[in-house]
Amino acid sequence: MFAASPRTQPRALAIWLLVAGVVGWWAAFSLTMERFHLLENPGSTASCDFSPLVQCGKNLESAQGAVFGFPNPILGLAGWIAPIVVGAAILSGARFGRWFWLLFELGMTLAFVFVVWLIAQSIFVLGTLCPWCMVTWVVAIPSFYAVTLHVIRTGMLPAPRALRRSADRLMGWVPLLAVVSYAVVAILAQIRLDVLGSVF
Repeated sequence: MFAASPRTQPRALAIWLLVAGVVGWWAAFSLTMERFHLLENPGSTASCDFSPLVQCGKNLESAQGAVFGFPNPILGLAGWIAPIVVGAAILSGARFGRWFWLLFELGMTLAFVFVVWLIAQSIFVLGTLCPWCMVTWVVAIPSFYAVTLHVIRTGMLPAPRALRRSADRLMGWVPLLAVVSYAVVAILAQIRLDVLGSVF
């Protein structure tokens, strides 16, 4: 166990995890309901199908939408519970050991890698932008940055002192890092899918 401090008991991180977890879980729940709708009504369209470019149906019914043999949103329903629980626990005064934070970081890293893969598949293979998927991207990306920087700055993830100091300074820049990441995704989507051209 680490002694309580602003870094090991990070209220801002806890609040973000709680909010991101709720938003991410709701997106996963909404996608799950859309998948049920499509299964119950073959040939119908999802309520989030706004155009050939902006839609959920193509993503949900694709091979990429069920990578592990079941709909991806089920992963979200299970996975987003973790940030909710961790955030709420920290706000209630809980302290976690190094092993817990490292496992949590591993989970966030795997989620981030999966999200990046899904973004690439959506833009470069399926040619669609799924609204509820994008909500997941919006909360998953900064969550990964925040948790990673936290475990580095606190020394829970072994790193040189200079790197820990850099991680501590970058913690306040997570919103900007997230915005830059969103911009990269938007630019890739524009180049590949001509999003603006389809809207205007």
